[in-house]
Amino acid sequence: MTDLRLEPGSFRDRHGRVFYAEGGVYRGLSAKALADWETLSHTAFFQQAMERGDIIATRRLTADDVPSAARYGAAWAGYLQHDSVPFVSYPYEWSFGMLQDAARLHLRLLAEALDEDFMLKDASAYNVQWLGAAPVFIDIPSFERRTPGHPWAGYRQFCQLFLYPLMLQAYKDVSFRPWLRGQIDGVEPQAMAGLFSGRFRFKPGVLTHVTLQAKLQNRAGGTQRDVKTDLERAGFNKTMIQANVKRLRRLVERLTWRRPRSEWSHYTDLGHYTDADKQAKADFVRRAAATRRWGLVWDLGANTGAFSRIAADHADYVIAMDADELAVERMYQSHRERAVTNILPLVVNLADASPALGWRGLERKSLTQRGAPQLSLCLALIHHIVIGANIPLPEFVEWLAELKSALIIEFIGKDDPMVQALLRNKDDVYDDYHQSVFEEALSRVYTISERKTLGNGSRILYFAQPN
Repeated sequence: MTDLRLEPGSFRDRHGRVFYAEGGVYRGLSAKALADWETLSHTAFFQQAMERGDIIATRRLTADDVPSAARYGAAWAGYLQHDSVPFVSYPYEWSFGMLQDAARLHLRLLAEALDEDFMLKDASAYNVQWLGAAPVFIDIPSFERRTPGHPWAGYRQFCQLFLYPLMLQAYKDVSFRPWLRGQIDGVEPQAMAGLFSGRFRFKPGVLTHVTLQAKLQNRAGGTQRDVKTDLERAGFNKTMIQANVKRLRRLVERLTWRRPRSEWSHYTDLGHYTDADKQAKADFVRRAAATRRWGLVWDLGANTGAFSRIAADHADYVIAMDADELAVERMYQSHRERAVTNILPLVVNLADASPALGWRGLERKSLTQRGAPQLSLCLALIHHIVIGANIPLPEFVEWLAELKSALIIEFIGKDDPMVQALLRNKDDVYDDYHQSVFEEALSRVYTISERKTLGNGSRILYFAQPN
């Protein structure tokens, strides 16, 4: 039977649907969307953006070239095939710099499209994905011919999903991730205005893009007026949109997040490994990772990505996850400078990982639904899960086993200074946190291929294969 999966959320687009079939990504187009594609595909800005890698590589197919399953549910007027991204991520898993670069990309594409009388009809942050540290725009039907007199319909959406989250973190050091995860359409203007009262009203961009937006939304809430017609009659034109986009680009460019440190952002500088142990750990990971070529690798608790980079030498793609957003931000900026394309940094708390969200839980997939790893790295993490997050050790090992991947894992005993630090202000009720319990739990679901105790005796590395 042909494998067919609908792209979550694509049912909201009335002009087409996205399908995964036989390893490819396909889009069925309505007659209107097909006509838009024919015009769009011949524009200079679109071709140049694809060549730069700013827009996902896309080609038109005939019906005969499309797997039969991808014709699901409708007689589409035409079909496209898109290059796939190795792993789908969501804005509530991105660092500050990632969301900022995604906003830059969106505004740059909009400015280039306007020069050729095209628009982006929406401005969803979910229209951007990542190839390592490079953002790529994936929602081709968002481009459409500009209608004279009409405003930029995506402006409010850009504010809610890009600008407001960035302002929250830049101006108030409030993480935007819970806000975006809590509401799929982003931060509402009224909520933002309530947060930016008092002296915060005078921060750059707040009066124009927050206070005024909230007032306009309150006024428009009960009106039956045709706002688009009013704007057209008032002489609303492309120059006004271009001026607004230019202002937004300047504003986004100037936003900075200046937190100097976090609990674990300097983890590698704490000195709990001797130089010899650091080298022995790196050699162990390198040797285990080199046993084969891996498709997808998950580095759980990646911190700033030292071991992700080792694994990436032997893998097609690595997802480097950590709950510390500053550590992930530093990893992202480092990878961005070096144009790393096969490591995706994400802010993920495994004790509270991203769930399935949206209509019927289908629009945004949970972390484990988006692509299973062939190899998982779990280094200097288990004590944070068991003691820091109060998750029983056997349960965490069972969760790892559900990934059905090979595993490189590090157990850190209770006599280790880092574990002692976690226990300092707690009662030690963690009777299951012992090497013997860990090895028994691990051996039930894995076969241990290699084991190495580091020099201080409290840290043991394991390379294991699922039973």
